[in-house]
Amino acid sequence: MKPPRSALPLPRYVERKPLKSGGWGYFFHVPSWAKKAGCTVHSERLGTDYQTAVSRAETLLLPAFDAWRTGSSAPAALSSSSTFGTLDWIFAEYRSDRRYTKLDPKSKRNHEVGFKLVGGYVLKDGKRLGEKRLTAIDTALTDDLYEKLLILKIADAEGNVIERERRTTVNHAMKSCRRAWNVVARRHPGRLPLVNPFSQMGLRSSNRETPTAAYEELVAFRTKAVELGLPSLATAALIGWEWLQRETDIFAIFDVSHYRPKERRNMVRIIDEKTRQEGWIPLFDDAGAPVYPELMAELDAIKRDRIGGLMLCRDWGERGPWPTWPKPDQPDFTHVSRKVKEVIRAARLRDELSFTSFRHGGFTEGGDAELTDREMLAQGRHTTVKVLPKYTKRTTRQIVNGAKKRRAARTKDGHLSE
Repeated sequence: MKPPRSALPLPRYVERKPLKSGGWGYFFHVPSWAKKAGCTVHSERLGTDYQTAVSRAETLLLPAFDAWRTGSSAPAALSSSSTFGTLDWIFAEYRSDRRYTKLDPKSKRNHEVGFKLVGGYVLKDGKRLGEKRLTAIDTALTDDLYEKLLILKIADAEGNVIERERRTTVNHAMKSCRRAWNVVARRHPGRLPLVNPFSQMGLRSSNRETPTAAYEELVAFRTKAVELGLPSLATAALIGWEWLQRETDIFAIFDVSHYRPKERRNMVRIIDEKTRQEGWIPLFDDAGAPVYPELMAELDAIKRDRIGGLMLCRDWGERGPWPTWPKPDQPDFTHVSRKVKEVIRAARLRDELSFTSFRHGGFTEGGDAELTDREMLAQGRHTTVKVLPKYTKRTTRQIVNGAKKRRAARTKDGHLSE
């Protein structure tokens, strides 16, 4: 029997395969183009232990592969563990600590991205920073590294070099290294330098707002999702837009029994996992007309063929749930995010859009429609108006509507500006 799917993140060129004896096996595969070019690093079995497999791939195999690919001096001969007293050793030690192993998959992925970004930085002498002795890594070096990593240079389709700031990513990387250093310093008292060079860096948060989708982009996304055989994602995006729900609420909580149950045929039960708010949304107005006709038509069609379980499931195979559950109370939405991004790119929409963009678009539509704060709080199930600016973006339509209201009030009192 095939073991349950694992959503734990894997390094580059590492593959997870089910074993006949049960459980998972991990394998490092050198790509075929590298083999043909005479790569000196070879494919190998990494065993069945996840932490050991990741550690060997990240600290030994991938650095050796990158050294071969870039033509720099190759790392020292591969051994079963990273060199004691190096930054790679700190990362490996942290991965084996309970304070890392108990983290959810998303947090682990964020840490791994940071370790790869910092540890994989190639210095002027051709060595990776991860190979450096801890005594050689000081605050001046990390401050300089931060500035160099902050700007990413990429080439567009026409070959033009474009510079893009990635402040959030680099901030996370520095925080991950700071955390790893502190944990390992506690595990090995007296064996690390007293000053953590990743502490007190004065990191400034990015002012970047979550990209907000326009209604036209919602329509384009839904159309393309249906064309690609993913109608459940089309429905999910509309739920996020209309009912202002998050991924967890839509994919991991929304049950068939919540929609038009026998005791409340004209309502849907909404559960907000983050705010712990729960309520019922009416589906018809006082005249009996449907409030959400497009969404209701899709959900009615799903419920006709379903007895129970999650409302939205995958559109292929055994139609299992979209998220996975590495831990019972921590759903992982990696697969959802990847499929959403595939649809966004296939529809030729802005690449910065994500599933969350549709929820923010619904909030902003409410602002354009001049909903009051109480109406916005009721729809979004928030408890304070302080959070509304985060979701309801300022638009030119809101500015124009505000100007018209001010002018109407001015002329009503007989104070004409002409």
